[in-house]
Amino acid sequence: MKLLAQILWGSKANLKERSDFAIISPKSYMEMLSLVKFTLIQIFGLVISLAVAGFFIFWIIRKFHSRKIAVVFSIILVGISFFLFMPYAFPERLQYPFFLKTFGPAEGPGLPLKNVFTFFLKGSGMEKVSSIARNPNDVPAPIARTSPKQVKIELETKEVIAEMAPGISFNYWTFNGTVPGPFLRVREGDTVELTLKNHPSSLYHHNIDLHAVIGPGGGAVLTSIAPGESKTMTFKALNPGLYVYHCAHPNVAAHDTHGMYGLILVEPKTGLPKVDREFYVMQGEFYSTGGLGKKGLQIFDAQKMLDGQPQYVVFNGKTKGLVGNMKANVGESVRIFIGNGGVNFISSFHVIGEIFDTVYPEASIGGALFKNVQTTLVPAGGAAITDFKLEVPGRYILVDHALSRLERGAWGVLEVAGNENAEVFGGSAESGEHGH
Repeated sequence: MKLLAQILWGSKANLKERSDFAIISPKSYMEMLSLVKFTLIQIFGLVISLAVAGFFIFWIIRKFHSRKIAVVFSIILVGISFFLFMPYAFPERLQYPFFLKTFGPAEGPGLPLKNVFTFFLKGSGMEKVSSIARNPNDVPAPIARTSPKQVKIELETKEVIAEMAPGISFNYWTFNGTVPGPFLRVREGDTVELTLKNHPSSLYHHNIDLHAVIGPGGGAVLTSIAPGESKTMTFKALNPGLYVYHCAHPNVAAHDTHGMYGLILVEPKTGLPKVDREFYVMQGEFYSTGGLGKKGLQIFDAQKMLDGQPQYVVFNGKTKGLVGNMKANVGESVRIFIGNGGVNFISSFHVIGEIFDTVYPEASIGGALFKNVQTTLVPAGGAAITDFKLEVPGRYILVDHALSRLERGAWGVLEVAGNENAEVFGGSAESGEHGH
């Protein structure tokens, strides 16, 4: 409540001086101030208008009936007018930002106003995660069994606060508290029983759409849950491949750009070729009202999302999410499961200084394979599988080769240890680091 009072009657100067409000940037404060004042003016105007109308109705009826009848009819007519008038008085003003007109199958990507207020009132109590990035090594082992079985999976949707970069925080919406969510691994023919829980601290409804599922909404129609609820669905994994899963609760794009995505691998019956190391990487876009590098808690900007102008394009949820945690050795074979949470960009995935020996294009398993690939396309809401062998030690930079996105955070590092291989790569290098 102190934060709401500060927004309504405080000044930007004394807000900045308060340590308990340090996570809110001045721009976010001014936007929230305008939002609150606008809403209060609308409510005040509506109440005054209906009060005047009620008095007028009472005065007319009182001329022909008793005071009691006049009061009853006035209350009924004012009540009916209130519910009929509200949708027109606030056509799009009960979401933030106001007046955002879109033409999708559900309400636009603005956030419900009551949830915005609740977040600013209770956000200080929301869980703060030390690192939002899913460890790229966190990949379940290949499946050794040779027959299908029933597999049980539990996931939890949870809204948390974490750093995008030092001093820059976002309100992430997650599966199991990280971006991306857990890597799921099943076998072709398996029957999957998936239970989805929504943490009680969440402000929003969530669900899950798995692109590996054949059925309406990919499971979304069976798993829509309010905070504190859980639901269970079953599906049969019919098609081998690497598939994206994500939240598909309206507005889908808004949920995905808060970090609600992951990958599920349906291994073919014969399995995938064996490699020494597997890594899990997903690219995502984040849209904030504050500019690139703006300190403080950054608020989601729906208009920038519609315009396709993200402030941050990153791997595994944050800047440097893949730095210091991808390691391998010369002579080893590596597989990268790469996905794209979207929601606007196609990723041009490339490892600087390496050539993909084999690519499963668009993560298709059972179709044609690409050989000796420099850069592979990963569609928004899609994936790819890249295999390659390590011949030379050094630091290999993972990028989206739409290279301006490096400056927004789309890069990582694969560190390769081992003996030099002058036959493949040799010479003297100047000090410092180099890209292409």
